[in-house]
Amino acid sequence: QPSNIEIGETVKEDKEFTSYLFSFSLDPTLSGKEKKKVTGIINIPSGNGPFPAVVMFRGYVDQELYKTGDGTRRAGEYFAQNGLMTIAPDFLGYATSDSEAGSIFESRFQTYTTALVLLNSLNSIPNWDGTNVFIWGHSNGGQIALTLLEITGQAVPTTLWAPVSKPFPYSILYYTDESEDRGKLIRRELSEFEETYDPDLYAIDLYYGKIKAPLQIHQGTADDAVPREWSNELTKKLDELEIDFDYFVYPGADHNLNPSWNKTVNFDLTFFSNHIK
Repeated sequence: QPSNIEIGETVKEDKEFTSYLFSFSLDPTLSGKEKKKVTGIINIPSGNGPFPAVVMFRGYVDQELYKTGDGTRRAGEYFAQNGLMTIAPDFLGYATSDSEAGSIFESRFQTYTTALVLLNSLNSIPNWDGTNVFIWGHSNGGQIALTLLEITGQAVPTTLWAPVSKPFPYSILYYTDESEDRGKLIRRELSEFEETYDPDLYAIDLYYGKIKAPLQIHQGTADDAVPREWSNELTKKLDELEIDFDYFVYPGADHNLNPSWNKTVNFDLTFFSNHIK
């Protein structure tokens, strides 16, 4: 169900764009019994508009350290300086959004619900041109983007920066050494989850064939969070499925595509402009 995106206070004024907080409500359980608020940041270019929109999904950030806009700020402002409206949700449990679910896996799956509602609610923003929408996803946000494209089957041109493309639950287990308990809680909850559910139903690599969108994929060779092999495997599968994509590999670039960041965002700008209707 679409929601109403409400534009809130101004957080940054630039001669080429203005950044605002925004919020919208959704039922993350899809039961019709719950209503939660999700906040985020929207960058609206200066001028009359209306503008094409880029929906942006960030990667993992520690909840205790997270501030609205983290993970998308730099690219979002760059796109806004170049005439694209950008909108990036915080997700439940982050910034001033309402709390996430009690279960770590339910919380994870609710990021997809949040992303779907946001994508379906753009018509409530008067500055959007009503036609052109793109997706930008980094790291775990890349997995959210891929999942969204599989669920909807919509041909939304999408650019992915070092996407987490390994299937659930390996996509979570791979990072468990970074948690304080070395992954004990996650493995315990996963064991309970698998007693009830088939993990293959949640594995994105089994549903790549549902993707109808043109893709652009960026990967650095010095990425210490998403191995280059993952993106190599992803593009091999997409190629076998005859899905339209371009794949750029940046020698020596890290997880945030530095020192090739400028080249990467300009590739994205060209990609978006080539798909404007």
